[in-house]
Amino acid sequence: MKLKKGDKLPEIILPSIDGTEFNTKKLLGKKILLTFYRFARCPMCNLRINELRKRESEFGKNFSVVGIFHSDTNNLAPAMERHDVSFYFLADKNYEYFSKYDVKTSVWGLIKASIFRISRFNRALMKGYLPFPINGYFNILPVDILINEEGIINRVKYANDIGDHLPIDDVIDFSKSK
Repeated sequence: MKLKKGDKLPEIILPSIDGTEFNTKKLLGKKILLTFYRFARCPMCNLRINELRKRESEFGKNFSVVGIFHSDTNNLAPAMERHDVSFYFLADKNYEYFSKYDVKTSVWGLIKASIFRISRFNRALMKGYLPFPINGYFNILPVDILINEEGIINRVKYANDIGDHLPIDDVIDFSKSK
């Protein structure tokens, strides 16, 4: 089922990198950026998290960031700890929620980003975000979902390539909106 504006926040229960079971329902009452990423060591994904981290102080006070990765917690935890953020990182090693919410894979989306976002990919590599080990599908197209305090989806972006996301300024504006 493809998520769309106006849908209710789906209940997602997955292991978190802190060793606990995380339920998205615990965030009701907050605005949320929920993103389906590729695998834990994905350079483009880690660069995106780094960019969000750099602007974390600009987010509204009642805002949470949740990242779901197609990896297990053993691979996800060390990859995410380097970011030192208050975000929630969840492991969907069985691809359950990726399948349920119609998150796509695309070889063309991988190739397209490799061509048209090569400077971004190089920037990720220069920051030390190396793609090894690959623990999860390599060609997942990310999905960004903005959810309001009532748990209603405000905006969804199903990516066209592996580096395609909502602009961070849009995320910040949403986090501060009334």
